Amino acid sequence: MNSTHLHKDYKQIEAALTAAVTNFESMGTYVTKGERNVIKKFEIEGVYYNIKKFKTPNPFQSLVYQYLRKSKAKRSFLYAEILTARGIKTPLPVGYVENFSAGLKESYYISQHVDYDFDFRVLNHNPLWPNRAEILRQMAAFTFQLHEKEINFLDHSPGNTLINHLGEDRYEFYLIDLNRMRFETMDFEKRMRNFRRLWLSKTMINIMAKEYAKLYNKSEAQTHALMTSYSRAFQKKKNRKKLRKRK
Repeated sequence: MNSTHLHKDYKQIEAALTAAVTNFESMGTYVTKGERNVIKKFEIEGVYYNIKKFKTPNPFQSLVYQYLRKSKAKRSFLYAEILTARGIKTPLPVGYVENFSAGLKESYYISQHVDYDFDFRVLNHNPLWPNRAEILRQMAAFTFQLHEKEINFLDHSPGNTLINHLGEDRYEFYLIDLNRMRFETMDFEKRMRNFRRLWLSKTMINIMAKEYAKLYNKSEAQTHALMTSYSRAFQKKKNRKKLRKRK
């Protein structure tokens, strides 16, 4: 059974989108080709769309996704609609497709393609990146905005924020990879914990904690200490895991 859900604004291109999904393996241009998920770009009537194919779940997971839990594709679409409604930028959600046969087999999330200048990862790897400190301050403000709007982005990691430079000191931020989110009131501890996956250096924390503290009306010392604590604990855990894999 093939189930397709499209936003009402894209019903007129349903046939073209269906063809793109059906011929996903042979059509389109690769955007990313990962071990788990694949994203391809398709042009339809002069507009570019990204289609993300999620890894086929194992037999147990496939039954869970059919009867107990929304698929990653469906969650991505629904969460993108919520973000858009709350004024947070993300590639515009177009729809999702689910193929069921004794459980979920393939699932696809469709969004409009967004051109961007860089993602947050370049700030991790390039300390001399132009205007880095200002971008970090604005990233802290963007994260504060998420928290104020009760958006707990569980995959708030370097590769999941796209950044456009609009000129001078103006930047805009887009969230991607949306299938893991909670919509909830966030206390100070939860807010600081949400920074941990960004893999922040000491300098980055100095800048971002200062900006966040100002916005949240919390002391800079408290903000810095807690952001550092969560960040370092996460980094140590990941590094230990890498070492175990090498042995």
